[in-house]
Amino acid sequence: MTIVAIDGPAGAGKSTVAREVARRLGFTYMNSGAMYRCVALAATERGAEPRDVATTLAIEPGEQVLLDGREVTALIREPAITEAASRVAADPSVRAALVDMQRQMLATGDWVAEGRDIATVVAPDADVKVFLTADPAERARRRAVELGADRSTVLAEQAIRDERDSTREHSPLKPAPGSVVLDTTGLRFDEVVDRVVGLVDRARGAVEH
Repeated sequence: MTIVAIDGPAGAGKSTVAREVARRLGFTYMNSGAMYRCVALAATERGAEPRDVATTLAIEPGEQVLLDGREVTALIREPAITEAASRVAADPSVRAALVDMQRQMLATGDWVAEGRDIATVVAPDADVKVFLTADPAERARRRAVELGADRSTVLAEQAIRDERDSTREHSPLKPAPGSVVLDTTGLRFDEVVDRVVGLVDRARGAVEH
């Protein structure tokens, strides 16, 4: 069993890199951030408190995100849900419920798991831990392209979210001990993937020997 934990701020390339690394290695992909988005979506749709729905949901956070059997991959990327998810993630009761769910998923098989506290909280003993980052302007540019949004608006919202995520009391965003910090500014996508796959290959080779 091998666990690769990839974390870092929004726009650093976690999702796209993690998906491709999982594909290259034949591992299962987990998008932990999608789970918080699912809680935000369910709470919004039901008019309920996130903490009241977090333990009642069946979430499959893979390439296609399923919420109680319903495909919600695009829906949870709506701007309102993105903003709500950041607030949801600061709720310790929601975090506790989802961390428990994530740990159960990672208990078997080979995984590439990505999120903002995968390596610090969910899987601190992961075989490979990578903290992806990039220049704030570059991260905002990527997000703007992904969302089809105005770059300056994305940059402003990103700054607020980064501040909230890095200063929250529970599971603040920061590199985990033993993480390889990889700045993706100026790197091609394939270069980033190659570097992460190389780290995994070396870690697995060290275990075999």
